[in-house]
Amino acid sequence: MIEAFGLTKTYGKRTAVDGVTFTVRPGQVTGFLGPNGAGKTTTMRMILGLDRPTAGRVLVNGRPYAGHAAPLHEVGALLDAKSVHPARSAFKHLSVLAATHGISRSRVEEIMAMTGISETARKRVKGFSLGMGQRLGIAAALLGDPRTVIFDEPVNGLDPEGVQWVRNLAKGLAAEGRTVFLSSHLMSEMAQTADHLIVIGRGRIIADAPVAEILAQGQDRALVRSDQSTRLQAGLAASGILFRELEPGLLEVSGAEPRKIAWIARECDALIHELTPVRATLEEAFMELTRDDVEYRSAALAGAGEGNR
Repeated sequence: MIEAFGLTKTYGKRTAVDGVTFTVRPGQVTGFLGPNGAGKTTTMRMILGLDRPTAGRVLVNGRPYAGHAAPLHEVGALLDAKSVHPARSAFKHLSVLAATHGISRSRVEEIMAMTGISETARKRVKGFSLGMGQRLGIAAALLGDPRTVIFDEPVNGLDPEGVQWVRNLAKGLAAEGRTVFLSSHLMSEMAQTADHLIVIGRGRIIADAPVAEILAQGQDRALVRSDQSTRLQAGLAASGILFRELEPGLLEVSGAEPRKIAWIARECDALIHELTPVRATLEEAFMELTRDDVEYRSAALAGAGEGNR
């Protein structure tokens, strides 16, 4: 379990993390989301004792990370897969880590096989692809069979098979009763992997809830196709229902259940030959939650929008 209490980190006049309090519980995959610069990596670094909090505290399995006599058996972390001596082989890197905790060579071999790096384990790390480096980082994190796992962007550089493998790995670890805390910019993947989400923006927690609850905050829509689109638009407008025309005869209707849309179509004598519900995605819910908390915006996108007016 990870418990943060009023966790704060400042750099001069800039506050990177601002009094965050949260709990990451065992037995589920907890996703950590936020825009660039929101404080995700700083928070993870404080959990692992790599950065000292300006205020507050954080416990991992009941103690500060530095208070564990054998931390690899308590916490396995992947923050930067490139933090490996490039001249070492994967096997040597894992063997050195294992030696610090009395972990057997058989465990090293086992974890290399599990993460799919056995065939390249004797090659120097500097020749590894991005995806293979990620696998090595995950192998190092799991080496001590830890109770808590922290992954920062674990699918970065992985192919589709690798992405699926990480997804199943995270779910499997949680099913074993471990604490799994991971961040990712791939919203579709997070929606399939996480059970619970913590969303941070400008250093503050802006959501801490099950995935289903956060998705429910998004607005469902429906695609409606009709040859009497003008009549349907008039009926929707009269009922105060929002819509936009995607193409002649095809509307995207927001904030109304399909039954309500069908009833309005009947009332205004507009024949519908397509009515498809479109559920809100995690990406849409995330964008709505973090609308006012994005630190870096693209000027190019803003200009592109103005050019279409």
